Amino acid sequence: MDILTEALASMRTGRPASVRTTGRAPFGLRLPPVAGAGFHVVLSGACWLVPLEDAAHQPPLPLGPGDVVFLRDGRGHILADHPDTPAEVERASQFSPGSPLGTVTIGGDGPRTDLLCGNYHLDQARPHPLVRQLPEIIHLPANHVRHPELAAAIQLLRTELDQPRPGSAGIVPALIDSLLLYILRAWLEERPAVQAKGWAAALGDAAVAPALAGIHEEPGAQWTVELLATRAGLSRAAFARRFNDLVGEPPMAYLTRWRMTTAAQLLRESEVPLSAVAARTGYGSEYAFAKAFKREYGQAPGGYRREVRAA
Repeated sequence: MDILTEALASMRTGRPASVRTTGRAPFGLRLPPVAGAGFHVVLSGACWLVPLEDAAHQPPLPLGPGDVVFLRDGRGHILADHPDTPAEVERASQFSPGSPLGTVTIGGDGPRTDLLCGNYHLDQARPHPLVRQLPEIIHLPANHVRHPELAAAIQLLRTELDQPRPGSAGIVPALIDSLLLYILRAWLEERPAVQAKGWAAALGDAAVAPALAGIHEEPGAQWTVELLATRAGLSRAAFARRFNDLVGEPPMAYLTRWRMTTAAQLLRESEVPLSAVAARTGYGSEYAFAKAFKREYGQAPGGYRREVRAA
């Protein structure tokens, strides 16, 4: 069971939005907050990312060719050739539509920097604990040895954007969609075993990972702490303590969270009747399911389905 893929899929509310940005020094582009998670890939050249919030906590970040930045909360920031360069807000006249992506061109006539900029539409109102435990900004410097798959994906994107050919309009969005998994996998793998905590440790823990896999594989099963502890090979008390320490909440609380997350995804993306959604998520009756769902989401399942479909 690929828990990382499932956790992200449960939060997605749409396809990524992206644009190719070309800046020639001096340039500064002010990017407002977005509803989701932001990302930038430096295709060529160099620039600085300057956070708009908590400047003392997050100093300006230098970026070079092949570097990737992931902004967990889609916070506002500036991209510039230098931290002191005044920033402007993107104007409609700077955007040019194109295939496979539109382009934004800013700045003067100095050295050139090319970036792929965009955001992933993720439900930040109810983030999965795995995403909630990520740092606010993840910076992955270009490293072809440690993260060859990520480097290969960036090279493929660069090639398709520099030399669009038949099929590029389908290939580029798929690569951008996959980039999120490559980014998070690279970050998780960079955590040294002695420093890993939270989900970075839980996904590789010999006891907690099998229990998580069981919950994700069969959210409708009648799990108890005892059953999960047996699967993990620990006593009930030892398992509950270890699970809570790594995941950040007790086993039954996480089970309920995942059941509701699964239910919301089914309601958004399928026509499965409410009775079937209840059965798939471990509830013996539609009434019990509706009560639990309303407690979590603040509205009945049917109303939630209508609202998200309308949106």
